[in-house]
Amino acid sequence: MPETQAARWLVLFHQIPPTPGYLRVKVGRRLQGLGAVAVKNSVYVLPRTDDALEDFQWVRREIVAGGGEASVCEARFVEGLSDPAIEGLFNAAREADYAALGREARALQAAATRRGKARPGAEDKTAATLLRLRKRLAEIVAIDFFGASGRDAVEGPLAAVEAALRPDAPAGDGDRAAPGEFRGRTWVTRAGVQVDRIASAWLIRRFIDPDARLRFVRPPDKVEKGQVRFDMFEAEFTHEGDLCTFEVLLRRFALRDGVLARLGEIVHDIDLKDGKYAHPETPGLDHLIAGIALRHQDDEARLQDGAAALEALYEYFKRKR
Repeated sequence: MPETQAARWLVLFHQIPPTPGYLRVKVGRRLQGLGAVAVKNSVYVLPRTDDALEDFQWVRREIVAGGGEASVCEARFVEGLSDPAIEGLFNAAREADYAALGREARALQAAATRRGKARPGAEDKTAATLLRLRKRLAEIVAIDFFGASGRDAVEGPLAAVEAALRPDAPAGDGDRAAPGEFRGRTWVTRAGVQVDRIASAWLIRRFIDPDARLRFVRPPDKVEKGQVRFDMFEAEFTHEGDLCTFEVLLRRFALRDGVLARLGEIVHDIDLKDGKYAHPETPGLDHLIAGIALRHQDDEARLQDGAAALEALYEYFKRKR
């Protein structure tokens, strides 16, 4: 079979008897935990991988053991549902997960700010909740097969809470970076770039490291020694307090440009969804970046189109000033 016609999907068909009632609930939760999406009643899809095949086989065994019927097959959709449409179902499900978790993360950030560290037990309670939310985020990321938007809006508040819990590092503080140490480097970030990573990559190439090489990683990819991470967990440059990565780069490299500062505020509002600055240009750039992400699966292509948009907006603000 030609590569262009290879099956991209695994499909589980099942029929579950009405009793016992718990079986349907159990199977539903199991499929939800795997990240499978329903394309029809009792028809679920996962991207075709060895792990997904094993997962579906275990689900099938559970169904059959409970008196139901189930089959697993490889599939390539020819008419009707398209591959992009199915990817859209996965992204919509993960975006809903990120949105729900983001609300919890922002509530934790607000509560931690109100309580402060002085109240007995407050820090322990905040840390426990933070650990739970981090675990849930890791679970969602593990089934985010196509880089859905919304993860950054969770990472920001969680990073702010983590910064507040560090006794010697107030939220938002960061050491100044020596520009000469970051020239000609390989800069690493998560694959499936969205607004903060797109804008940060543009900023790096345009103002920090013109010879930067960019690398996009997915678990379990490893970052090599000497490579610089940005906008990812435990990166050298990532969210600090309530600052997005773009703002952190501006601060750490002392880029005192009013136009860049305004761009940072726009990126902040899109990325963190907190409406802090509410510039009129924010919805336009938000929609434009979303369209670029929908148009391109390739990260470098997203950066190319995103850079063009940011360059135009930068020029507009500079001339307007």
